[in-house]
Amino acid sequence: MKILVINAGSSSLKYQFMESEGGEVFAKGLCERIGIDGRLTHKVPGRENVVMDIPMPTHNEAIQAVLDIMVDPEKGVIASTDEIAAVGHRVLHGGAAFTESCIIDDACIDAIKKCIPLGPLHNPANLMGIEACQKIMPKTPQVAVFDTAFHMTMPPKAYIYAIPYEYYEKDDVRRYGFHGTSHRYVSARAIDMLGSPEHSRVISCHLGNGSSLAAVVDGKVVDTSMGLGPLAGFPMGTRSGDIDATILEYLMGRYGYDIKEMLNILNKKSGVLGISGVSSDFRDIEAAADEGNERAKLALEKFEYEVKKFIGAYASAMGGVDAILFTAGVGENSAEMRARICKGLEYMGVKLDEEKNKVRGKEAVISADDSKVKIFVIPTNEELMIAMDTAALCGK
Repeated sequence: MKILVINAGSSSLKYQFMESEGGEVFAKGLCERIGIDGRLTHKVPGRENVVMDIPMPTHNEAIQAVLDIMVDPEKGVIASTDEIAAVGHRVLHGGAAFTESCIIDDACIDAIKKCIPLGPLHNPANLMGIEACQKIMPKTPQVAVFDTAFHMTMPPKAYIYAIPYEYYEKDDVRRYGFHGTSHRYVSARAIDMLGSPEHSRVISCHLGNGSSLAAVVDGKVVDTSMGLGPLAGFPMGTRSGDIDATILEYLMGRYGYDIKEMLNILNKKSGVLGISGVSSDFRDIEAAADEGNERAKLALEKFEYEVKKFIGAYASAMGGVDAILFTAGVGENSAEMRARICKGLEYMGVKLDEEKNKVRGKEAVISADDSKVKIFVIPTNEELMIAMDTAALCGK
């Protein structure tokens, strides 16, 4: 089934047009500067990329631009938009209401709107993409695939916070977790690579500018590092990860910050950028560290140390571990960071093969032959997961 996958942001919109069975990508691209002036970058395998400045005052014009170029006689890949069987939308926050993907109807949209307080930056943008597609493609079925859904198998002891219980009951304050579509895809591949045993314990390390870990037992999440929002966990590109809440009170009192300014610092000025002062890009930080920059070295050490702590904690929570997998920008491409993280985990039966670890961006087993724990590199494919869910629901 040919599926159009949409990931709408507040001023941008990513898309992929792909086959749900097998994952062949016919076209993909990016609409950016929506609401400003508008630019479309369109990519078709085997052809030269197309970059066009197109007015995009709203997401409606962005979606229309995507559909127009898809059917363009020279630049497109289909004769008619009727060839788009369905549209799959990435939606950040589904709250506790969604444990799986769903066909978009009025009830689904109302539930996504109710989750806006939990995902104030992303859910409104996701809705804009959905509503634009509904307006322009009213007869095409659409599906919402939630970042949070895969984590809804967590037991209460993992998702509850130790604050007054009424905030959970009345205000839905709990751990939700994110990157769920990615963790779902790569953990399923890891289980396949283990030979599909009846019992499996996998730690999925989604490491990039945004990073999270998930502990997956028999294909179901039992814990994950992000929380109510994506700020929690370990240091990321620009996010702080877990910190003592007293820090907020201290800095707000000392410098007169309001909560909005403080959260901007924690979300956009912290993480490895904040420590290194160099960049949020791990490649830049690694280069600076190689040149002797001590703060860059510290940023890498802090990231590796915190990831390693989560791995140890999750192995304990699961009663052991059968496989550790690395995915996303850093996980798939940084052999150095994978080696740093695995070093010191030998007590758990983790043994990395240095030669096998010399791999970038492709699926591989990088553990030594005598390692008790398998170590995998598995490129994530969230778009394929969205397309597969969309096809499965629309096929029904």
